[in-house]
Amino acid sequence: MREEKAIIIDFLPNGYPLEMKRIPIAQAIGSLYFTLLELVPRKGIKLQLKEEVYIGPSRRDKIYFIRGRLPKAKLTETAKLQIRDFVEKIVSEQEKKFVEFFNRAQALNTRLHQLELLPGFGKKYTKAILEEREKKPFTSFNDMKKRLKSLPDPKKVIEKKLIEELTQEIRYKLFAA
Repeated sequence: MREEKAIIIDFLPNGYPLEMKRIPIAQAIGSLYFTLLELVPRKGIKLQLKEEVYIGPSRRDKIYFIRGRLPKAKLTETAKLQIRDFVEKIVSEQEKKFVEFFNRAQALNTRLHQLELLPGFGKKYTKAILEEREKKPFTSFNDMKKRLKSLPDPKKVIEKKLIEELTQEIRYKLFAA
């Protein structure tokens, strides 16, 4: 589970204000597994918000090294805002992947289903989705909205869950590393 590319969600040219070492730090999110990372840019490199940078095993032109995973407590306010933009964009771009989640979600144990981990989803919505997908798999968020009238907007629900996974400490994760 290695990220090849990351999107910059904040750039601190002087590092964190309260740390002794004043090395530039970029807060980033992996574009494949949504891993939050701290990156150290090469000397003299200025990174822009929303910029995609290569962080794979080959020679990196802009990133000197990956400092490690970014603790949620260290997320800056700018980074939190950028996460919202990133999530909205990614859920739209990868709609098929997220719709497929609704088609394949399974029970975690005898009392809890993956669908119940989504914000606002309980036994009632889970049962409705399971019954409807038995008839025919969902093809898009719009298809879901048409077939399940009372269901909250599935796109918004996925976005909310992904933001929750990226910004809070939670027990069960569905989408983020």
